[in-house]
Amino acid sequence: MNPNEKTLSTFETRIRQMILRFQELKEESRKLSAEVEKKEQDIKSLQEKLDQSGRDYESLKMAKMMEITDGDLESAKARIAKMIREVNKCITILSGEK
Repeated sequence: MNPNEKTLSTFETRIRQMILRFQELKEESRKLSAEVEKKEQDIKSLQEKLDQSGRDYESLKMAKMMEITDGDLESAKARIAKMIREVNKCITILSGEK
């Protein structure tokens, strides 16, 4: 084999190796792109769940505040009714003393 043929053969071998490596890298790139796309979809889904959970939390917090307010209202009504009864007793006692 003369030097030119040897050089040409080596060049051919290197080109084939580069083509094979290119195909491997192209396949790896395709797989990684698909994985990135799936991860982005997962992130989007999780973000939507997080947003919904935030809205649910705010709704529950508001409901709890309203529940506390209603409970305080009932308690306040009971205290006022008790005070009115006590005032009425005092009025009755004072009216009876005259």
